[in-house]
Amino acid sequence: MKRIAIIYGGRDFSIGQQDFDRMKSEVEAAHRDGRSVWVRVNYGEGRPQPADLLVGPGIPIALLPIPDEPPTPADEADDVVSHGGDSGPAPDVHSALEPDFPSSDDPAG
Repeated sequence: MKRIAIIYGGRDFSIGQQDFDRMKSEVEAAHRDGRSVWVRVNYGEGRPQPADLLVGPGIPIALLPIPDEPPTPADEADDVVSHGGDSGPAPDVHSALEPDFPSSDDPAG
């Protein structure tokens, strides 16, 4: 994945030519170290404008990897079948903004 969608302050931004895992690690490191960093992103459709976002502790941000190729209808159908549609528990979501706390079902926690 070389493109990342970002939701920040309720608005959509994007970053091109950036590795998702690397960007996620950089955001996590900034939060872990208690520092803020500026991230250059694109804002707008068609002819995006450059924008700088301040990322750090207490600043909510969502990173979403954009696949190189959009899924085909067959891929989407396979996903619905393998996940049983909308039934079942919600997926476990890990936030880079929150520290790791033991879950209530963790015997060590």
